[in-house]
This record gives sequence, C-alpha cells and structure tokens, in this order.
Amino acid sequence: MRRGDLADLTAFITVAENLSFRAAAARLGVTPSALSHTMRLLEERVGVRLLNRTTRSMSLTDAGRRLLERLHPAIDQVTAALEDLNQQREKPFGRLRIHATTLAATAVIAPVWERFLSTYPDVRLEVSVDEASVDLVAMGFDAGIGPRDRAAADMIAVRVIGPMKVTMVGAPAYFARRRAPRTPDDLAQHACVGYRRPDKSVLKWPLERDGKSRQISVDGRVIVDSPELAIRAAIDGLGIAYTLESLANVFLRSGQLVRVLEDWSPSFEGFFLFYPGRRQVPSALRALIDMIKATHGPAPSGRLRENPLTDG
Repeated sequence: MRRGDLADLTAFITVAENLSFRAAAARLGVTPSALSHTMRLLEERVGVRLLNRTTRSMSLTDAGRRLLERLHPAIDQVTAALEDLNQQREKPFGRLRIHATTLAATAVIAPVWERFLSTYPDVRLEVSVDEASVDLVAMGFDAGIGPRDRAAADMIAVRVIGPMKVTMVGAPAYFARRRAPRTPDDLAQHACVGYRRPDKSVLKWPLERDGKSRQISVDGRVIVDSPELAIRAAIDGLGIAYTLESLANVFLRSGQLVRVLEDWSPSFEGFFLFYPGRRQVPSALRALIDMIKATHGPAPSGRLRENPLTDG
C-alpha cells in the first residue's frame, strides 16, 4: 500500500457514506473540488469506477459498493488500534521491562511495586536482575536502574534515589557478648562481616564524620558479596555488617538488629533510571519514574561519592 492510499480510502468511505462531495469535504476539512480530484485519482489507480456522479446526484457503482463493504471492517480495526495507542498514552498499560542490579531492584523497585501495580492494574511489570551491563535496546528492556556509569552516553539518566546512607549493624545477641564499638578503631576488636566487591577486592569500610574520612580494614570469619547476605549474617550473630540503611531498616524496626557508630555513617550517591530517548516515553515508564521520585524525595544537590557496594 502506498503512503497516501489509506488517506484516500478513508476519504472514499466518507464520500460513499454521504454521497455528497460538499458534505464529505466538510467532515474531512477539505474543499469539494480537492475531494473530487482525490476520488478521480483513486479510480485511475485502481482502474475501476467507484462512483456514478452527475451535477445533481451521486451513487455507488457495484464495485464501489463492494469496496465499501470490504473497507469498513479494516478501517474499524485501524481506528481501534489508534485508539488503543491513544489510551496507552493517557493511561499506562502493557508490559514494562526493567533491567536492574540486585541492590537497585531492592532499594528502588521493591518499595514501590505494590503501590504501582495497584494504581495501574493494566500494567505488567517484569524486573530482570543482573550485575552485568547489557544493551537495553537490543535486549528489549524499557529502562535500566543502577549506578550512573551504567547509563550509555546516548541515554537519558534520571536520579531516582539518593543519597543512600550507610549503616553498621549487629544483632542484640552479638552485643550481649561484647561491648558495642564507640570509635572506628574499636572495630579491630570485633568480628565484622567482610564484603567482596565486584572487582574481587574486600571492601575497606569508608567512614566519615564532621568532614573527616577514614578507610577501615576489618576482619571476620565471614565474607559475602551481597549487602542482603551481610545483613543475614549480622542477624545470625556472626558479626557487624556494613550495609545500606534502606536495606536494614525493617530489621532495625523489628529489633533483630541495632546500629552502631551512627555518627560515622556516610552517605553515597544513589541510583539512576536510564532509558533511550526523550520522545514518546511509554506512559507506564513515565508513571513509574514519577512514583519512584515521589517516594524517595527530591534529588540531592551536588555530587556525592560513588557507592562502594556497587562500584566495580
């Protein structure tokens, strides 16, 4: 089908339904002479007369009548498809695929997904968790969530959470056996849950207070490569864990964990949501971005340090 054929066929339907160039032209917003010319060119292209017309009246030929009968269902389908697109623009629906690091999915998506899906019941949310960077477009994802450096240069990056405060935590049973640390140097006397970073090094705990920064080497019998698993080890009384406050909050509220060295707990840059292009952002994605930003509050001013739990 040529580019202009659909418009010409739509014009033919309007003419056939009105049997008047003047009435049809008024509905289409063109002049009667232009519409007459369009019908003449259409008849020449298909090689069949579609309309019998005189200066006083108009009627469909048998070929015109049969064409009209065939066109109506097709045009109705096209109209319905366009209406679906219009509804999608105005009301989020359909599948939304997000690629995220484990930490980003836990800190950014999990706190909002129940409310998001309740608010938009026609959306299906698919979250794929992977620590490796992927080509979002090639893999069919609508967006990714992770550290800033995960966003390709040609993508739009929106900060969706930050800053992210660190907390050091341990189980009440652990501190029943030994005194809680009061200074960073006291950590040398404690079992600490080690964290192996993506580059395979063991994290030195970055601490900060009153503008002073320290890097503390810790020791313990357990090393993990997941902030969530570090929390689990702390709950089980295996030592003090260094993790994100947002991940530990539920266990702090339940009393399973208590925090220590709170005045030495720094904050790090949060996560970004990134997606290709500014135009025609899917309505479901736009709604998700708005809900995440509303949940986590405004972006901080200035640049924060990179999160050592995600930086490779």
